Amino acid sequence: MEKQTLIRVVSEKMRLLRNEYHFSQEKMAETIGVSKKTLIQIEKERTLASWSTIISVCALFRKSEILQMTLGDDPLPIVEAISFEKMLLPKKMTGGGKMFWKTIEQEGKFKIQKNLLSNHYRLIDGNGFRWISTFDKDYVFKQFNTLIRRDEHA
Repeated sequence: MEKQTLIRVVSEKMRLLRNEYHFSQEKMAETIGVSKKTLIQIEKERTLASWSTIISVCALFRKSEILQMTLGDDPLPIVEAISFEKMLLPKKMTGGGKMFWKTIEQEGKFKIQKNLLSNHYRLIDGNGFRWISTFDKDYVFKQFNTLIRRDEHA
């Protein structure tokens, strides 16, 4: 998923998300840091939310069933995949969401999974820690092989 696609998808769900949390337009606008007028324009699909607004929404409403069902998982790893490509450090434990993930490669304690809705990849270890979230298939396989070799020599 590209940045503009995420902006469009989340913007289109803004009214449903607000209703899911039983927020008024005033409360939602205040919570995500936009004016009520801007929120109304987003909800009426006259404009798209800004990237910083999308990040706020994904962070503050990451447990939203609407966002999780639309994106196939917690929205923050998708934001991270778009924002921080190509980092090879263990992040945090995955939140589960196993029904949205298909394992496409596994060796030793590492596996590559692909999200069935957003089509992004994650590289996780046997303890459930996410090392990489990316949309770049070649990159995730390259890092997977690097970690496998490193693990074998440890």
